[in-house]
Amino acid sequence: MAQVPQTFFDALAVRTWCGLALTALGRAREEIDAINVYPVADGDTGTNLYLTMESAVAAVEAVFEGHEVGPGGRLSGSGGAGKPSPADAARAMAHGALIGARGNSGTILAQLLRGMAQVLAADSETVHTDGTGLRLAFRHAADSARQAVAHPVEGTVLSVASAAADAAETTDGGCGVVARAAYEGAREALAATPGQLPVLERAGVVDAGGRGLVAVLGALVETFTGEAPGAVPGRLARVGHEGSGTVHARVDTDGAETADGVAAPVDGRAGAVGAGAAPGDGNSAAYGDPRGGSLPLGGGEAAFDSSSAARADAHTAGAVGPGDVDECADSPLEQGGPAFEVIYLLEAGDDAVDRLRMRLDGLGDSLVVVGGDGLWNVHVHVDDAGAAVEAGVEAGRPYRIRITHFGLGDVHTRGGERPLRERVQRAVVAVVPGEGLAGLYMEAGATTVLARPGEPPASGEMVEAVRRAHAREVVLLPNDADLRHTAAAAAEQARAEGIRVALIPTRSAVQGIAALAVHEPERRFDEDVVSMTSAAGATRYAEVAVAERQSWTMAGICQAGDVLGLIDGDVSVIGSDVTAAAETVLDRMLSAGGELVTLVLGDEAPESIADHLEARVREGHLGVDTVVYRGGRQGALLLIGVE
Repeated sequence: MAQVPQTFFDALAVRTWCGLALTALGRAREEIDAINVYPVADGDTGTNLYLTMESAVAAVEAVFEGHEVGPGGRLSGSGGAGKPSPADAARAMAHGALIGARGNSGTILAQLLRGMAQVLAADSETVHTDGTGLRLAFRHAADSARQAVAHPVEGTVLSVASAAADAAETTDGGCGVVARAAYEGAREALAATPGQLPVLERAGVVDAGGRGLVAVLGALVETFTGEAPGAVPGRLARVGHEGSGTVHARVDTDGAETADGVAAPVDGRAGAVGAGAAPGDGNSAAYGDPRGGSLPLGGGEAAFDSSSAARADAHTAGAVGPGDVDECADSPLEQGGPAFEVIYLLEAGDDAVDRLRMRLDGLGDSLVVVGGDGLWNVHVHVDDAGAAVEAGVEAGRPYRIRITHFGLGDVHTRGGERPLRERVQRAVVAVVPGEGLAGLYMEAGATTVLARPGEPPASGEMVEAVRRAHAREVVLLPNDADLRHTAAAAAEQARAEGIRVALIPTRSAVQGIAALAVHEPERRFDEDVVSMTSAAGATRYAEVAVAERQSWTMAGICQAGDVLGLIDGDVSVIGSDVTAAAETVLDRMLSAGGELVTLVLGDEAPESIADHLEARVREGHLGVDTVVYRGGRQGALLLIGVE
């Protein structure tokens, strides 16, 4: 169906653009992964761009959903009728991309979107932005992205972004005219990248990050004109030989290729490029508890994020890692490079970040720091991963820390050639709401996806975790009723890649704990799934949380700040004291019987609540055991399970 064109850059245009960009990156993902050769041929640029945009889409959709929900709707989230303002939608797009940015290419894309949003959201009273505003947005985006990279290199996505802004500035007209001019300028710049970077010329490809940006700009053209631009090839056709070297065709602005005036067909198939390198198996290390817990570091927190796990078999299964670095000088592909890639989100002020940039630049290379307004995304390659994290602790509060050890013979030193790991027969992949539970699940052998408060994982993150598990059979535990459809989409994508996936519709992490407790990999797959499903279904679940706003509930009207006790997803208790509400919830759950109570404490739960509830179980329910876990920053004050 043809896209209905938008006239101005209002909130609906932001939403439409993000959706079309995600679709375009999804179509081009494999091709972009395949042409990712500079400076490390780790084959994940397309996937990282896709996951970054997917996070932006989720944030924009959440803003629209919040405005569509009336006062009697959900317990959390913004209410109010109508649609969001352009400023709200643009800020959501930028924030979603920033917190979900993957790899260096995704980080640069996040900064480009942030730069545009800063112009679009400059005046919150404005209901739309015209062509003049879009030209300013392109320029600010390109300049801010270039400033975020410690050592910019031409022939990368930065060059493509600058060319798009230059072309937009020379054009008069509405948003559609400006968007098309930017797209054409970007496409011409992309075609020129092999002449700017010898490694691209030798491999016969254009820059992978730039190719992704052209796809995103093509989606913007479709947003304002209703017409999608033609496909842009990522490779240069090898059309002949001159001496001992291969002569590559250039990609012209119409998508055709010529060499010495002779037309040549475009090779649009995805596959290995250059030396045919396959990504290596990076060995991940957490700067903290290796089980996945958090380790205080002088006021900061280093929480292991399982997405930094090994990137093995990425060529055949599309595994993702945050290692693509498209924009930085001193290519580790040719010089060896540092041993670790370090990425984290950072809460810090501008002055502290300026000092951090100087320190990290002295520690390593491939430094990119993007963000602002107190939240930053930091990416660097170093030999001393601990020093890079400690620098973040001194600057502010780092979290979502990912540390990838490239290892001997990795993509830095051998162009990505490395023996592939043997697949295991069966694995469990689970979404967990806090770092403490992530550690518990990982100790039990599960691959985890961390869901932070207000940041539910996207389907791409779940697919990534399934690939990371590197198994022929996977049991998927979403552990949240709202994630069931997202998990189902991830399962379907994994099945399309040849992985046998069973989705158990767990609605709480305590149900996932029960399922994992009876998991036996040696059983037949169907028998194991049935047993895990039965254990989860036999576990009643509850949570104690604080209401964020006034709302109608099954137990009456709650006010912001009230303590809520939810049993099986429905509010059953409204009170003012956390411990008292938890007692009431637990008593109601045990009134129907039970043998085991599981308590998962959040960071903000009262210190004495676990002892108090354990004593109450001992006194009032003989023969019922209690087990207590620390969940970390899990959103709810307390999770309760009764089996």
